[in-house]
Amino acid sequence: MPAKRALIMHPDDNVATAVEEIQAGDDVAIPVAGALRALRATEPIPFGFKIALQDIPRGETIRKYGETIGKASLAIAKGALVHIHNLEGTRARGDLAKGGAP
Repeated sequence: MPAKRALIMHPDDNVATAVEEIQAGDDVAIPVAGALRALRATEPIPFGFKIALQDIPRGETIRKYGETIGKASLAIAKGALVHIHNLEGTRARGDLAKGGAP
């Protein structure tokens, strides 16, 4: 069976966006700088949702589009779904800009 597809927007991203439905155990191919990066999904990833390209420790910055989109609220395994259950947004957080705790 051919690998499922996901895309990254910037080579520094640590998540990719699924461009088709991905099931647990599916191989996923992500084009990066003229080469293919491969991983195996550990859980279902719906179309348009994010998949972790590497293990992301709790508190680690999550990057998409080459920009910070948040931080991991839990440890996220390579190949896992990245969404609101394990991603804490950090944009427009006045409390964080002033050094406050989230």
